[in-house]
Amino acid sequence: MSAAEFFEKLPSRVVPGKTAGMNNSYVFAIDGAGTWTVRVADGAVTVDEGDTGGDCTISTSAEVFEKIIAGKQNPTAAYMSGKLKIKGDMGAAMKLQKLF
Repeated sequence: MSAAEFFEKLPSRVVPGKTAGMNNSYVFAIDGAGTWTVRVADGAVTVDEGDTGGDCTISTSAEVFEKIIAGKQNPTAAYMSGKLKIKGDMGAAMKLQKLF
């Protein structure tokens, strides 16, 4: 699955019970694929193309991102090895596990 397909389908795949009470926004800057802003507001997830601001920004390559969403790359290992970068609120970034 490509990054674009992932973000297009994300709102319909998230289980609202897992994200209830969560109010965060994330900018995903995927080199070679594009930029998306994901907003989570008490269980509801919306995705917009482009950077409309967020609590944190996650940056990586399309190759690494596609491995992560396919379950072939551990996101923590990608972060620790410098393949994935996070700027901003680390607490918000840790909550991302609820979305995937």
